[in-house]
Formats: sequence, structure tokens, C-alpha cells
Amino acid sequence: MTSPNTSIEDVPLNNFHRLLTARSGGGSFVDGYVLSIIGIAMMQITSALNLSEFWQGMIAASALMGVFFGGFIGGWLTDRLGRKKVYFVGPTLFIVCSLAQFWVESAPVLFALRFIIGLAVGIEYPVATSLLVEFLPKKQRGPRLAALTILWFAGAAFAYVVGTSILNVGGDDAWRYALASASVIGLLLLLLRVGTPESARWLLSKGREADAERVIKHVYGQHYSLRDLPEEPDQKKTSFLDLLHSGYGKRLFFVSVFWSCSIIPVFAVYAFAPKVLLALNLKGEWASYGSMIITMLFVVGCVLATRLINTIGRRCMLIHSFLWSGLALLGLATFSHSNEVLVLFLFGAYAVFIGGAQVLQLVYPNELFPTEIRAFAVGIGTSLSRVGAAVGTYLVPVSLQTLGIGNTMYVAAVVTFIGLMAAWAMAPETRSLNLRDAAALSS
Repeated sequence: MTSPNTSIEDVPLNNFHRLLTARSGGGSFVDGYVLSIIGIAMMQITSALNLSEFWQGMIAASALMGVFFGGFIGGWLTDRLGRKKVYFVGPTLFIVCSLAQFWVESAPVLFALRFIIGLAVGIEYPVATSLLVEFLPKKQRGPRLAALTILWFAGAAFAYVVGTSILNVGGDDAWRYALASASVIGLLLLLLRVGTPESARWLLSKGREADAERVIKHVYGQHYSLRDLPEEPDQKKTSFLDLLHSGYGKRLFFVSVFWSCSIIPVFAVYAFAPKVLLALNLKGEWASYGSMIITMLFVVGCVLATRLINTIGRRCMLIHSFLWSGLALLGLATFSHSNEVLVLFLFGAYAVFIGGAQVLQLVYPNELFPTEIRAFAVGIGTSLSRVGAAVGTYLVPVSLQTLGIGNTMYVAAVVTFIGLMAAWAMAPETRSLNLRDAAALSS
């Protein structure tokens, strides 16, 4: 019996796809939780461990440092060992290190544990997105990958609710319970991922045709086979450096530039939103409500982009996202000392319009590279973008003090417009392509 479809990328969304989305999306949720919970508990930690300013900064940045190395390691391991094995590394590290934080008694130990948690986050990006994209129908790739960004914000928001509740009732050691609470979510994620099959595409790239065939029949039904999987160019004997020289280096450059340019202003501005709003003359209730509204609008922007990604396409969305968010930052720079309503409007416009670039951070890297290097490419993009985010976050207080709020916003606008130029010059359109054609250099 032959399959009713010409390709497994044309099949309707089924329960397996939905479950796999939850399994991979759960990783983004946990990432948002573990990276945000430290900020909520930091004041109690500082007092309990008598942290110096040096160690406050190091512990706050430790996970971000770990993400940098985790992206490289996770991408390499995922392409070498397979998606399935590495799929359980992140949750395991989340459980062990989050639980270990409960008994921590010194700044160096807490730094080490947070660094390893950052490694786990960095590992999650390439393995979770690669496995998901290699099973999804092409019409669902964009929206489902984009939804992972929304789940990150959901995890961050949940951390705020849980962390604040624990601190309110837990006494002097409440911070220990807050940090350890991530182990519960990590355990749930680990259990949810039990039974996940290996990627048929990865198995095929390693010459394991029989295993790939079994996975396809298990997931899609007995009437499907390898004949229904669009073949990719044979990359089994090609090194990563050869692939870069053959043309994928340009794509990796594009991914790294647009990802960094979309995340640097967001991390920098969002991390210091109250401070930035204060510099923009928003005080008292304006600053409190402004921070809350802007946080909500970041989520709104990501939700809108997720719904529109298949309608207007990847390239168009990225260009417009950088254009209009850059103009909003330019407006903030020009009218930095204007009235509160205009400032909030421009800040909110930036939060909404940057949503397109935000959700494409996980879409483009997974579509533009073949199975052999897909996870590694995502890992490199993750790592390099976090370097920019760390630098931007570090420089914001310095810039506000030395350059002033107007010039700081001008710098953020310039970074965003660099992303716009990269998008205009290099962003391809992959909306209607299967993974083989999207990853092909001729596309």
C-alpha cells in the first residue's frame, strides 16, 4: 500500500507532533524559569551569603556564560550522538543542579551550579529545536518553532509568580526553596520526554536506513516509508569546515548577525527596563505600570508574529520587524525627554515589533542547514548571540551614566538597523519549502 501523501512533510498535524511540541517547548519553559528565578531570589541570596558586588555580578552572569559554552557543546553532541540521547541531558542537569542549590553555602559553589544550569540551557536550544523541526510538517514548522519563544516568556513569568510566593512565606531561607523549585519542573520535563524516538533524518544521515524506516512507520503509520521522506544531499563524508566553505558559512554569518542584533537591545533594555524608564522620566506609578505593560507587549509581539509567520513569510517578517522596531528606538532617542504617554507608546511599539525577529531566532537556523550540521548551527547561533547579550547587558548601566538615555537609545537603534541590513541582504524565504529545499544552497 502506498502512502496517500507525496511527502511526510505534507501530512496533517497529528498527536505525535503535538506531544513532541510539548516535549521540546517544555525545554523553553524551563529555560525561562531557571534563568529568571535567580533575579527574583538575588536580594535574599546576597544577604544570606554575604556576597560582594563582584560575586553578585558573577552569579547573575554565570548562567549566561554557561549558555555560551552549552550552545557549542550541545550542537556538537546533538549532531554526533543523535537527538534522542542529548534530549535528556538538559532536564537531568536542571534537576541535579537546581536541587543542589538548596544546600549551597558559598558564592563560588553557587556560581558553578548556575554555570552548569546555563550549560543545560545552551544544550537545550539545538537539540530540542532540531528534533522538533525534523518531524514537523512544513506548514507547521514556523508557527511551532516560533511558539517556543512564547513558552520561554511563560516560564519566566511563572518563575516570577512562584519565586515571589515562596519568598513571601518562606523566611530567611526562602531563596533556597525558590532556586530548588526548578528541579520539580525539570523532573516533569524529563518524564514527559520518556518515549521520544530518534530523528529519522539523523538516522538516515548516519546510514541507518532500517532504523529510520522503523521510526517513520511508528510515527506516521505502516503505509509510510523512507520513500516519503524528502532526501537531503549526501553530507555524510563532508566535514563541517567543507560545508562552511561550500556556502553554509554565509548562512551561519547571517544567522549569527540577525540573532545577535535582535537579542542585544532586548536583553539590554528589558533587563534594565525600570532604570531605562526612570532615565526617560517615567517615575512612580508610570514606571511600575510601564514595566508591566512592556513585559506584556513583548509577549504580544511574539504571539502576533507566530500567527503571521506563514502569512507574510520569514524574509518579509524579519525585514519589517527590524525596520519598525528600529524606528521605535530612534523615536525613543529623539524624544527621550518627552511626555510619559509618548515614551510608553514608543517603548511598547518596540516591544511589539521586535517580536518578528525574536521568533525567527529558532526558525531560520533550523531551516537553513542540512541534518548533518543543523544542531551545530543552532548551537553556534545561540552561543554568539549570548556574547552580544552579555556585552549589551553589561554596558547599559555604563552607557546610561556616560552617554545618557538619548545616545543609549541611538546605539540600540544602530544595532537594530545593522540587523535590518543583514536581513535585506541575506534573508531567504523558506515558508513553503520542505527541509531539503530550505537547506539546499540553491534555494
